Amino acid sequence: MSTRSKEQDRQRNLRLALILASVAVTFFVGFIAKLVMFSHH
Repeated sequence: MSTRSKEQDRQRNLRLALILASVAVTFFVGFIAKLVMFSHH
């Protein structure tokens, strides 16, 4: 039973890590895009 809960925790942590990473990448891409757009003016 404890191994199943460990596996569930691992999957939950992996999903949370992927969500946080995607949010971080989205902000980073938006920041770079803003820099590129305003550097041409």
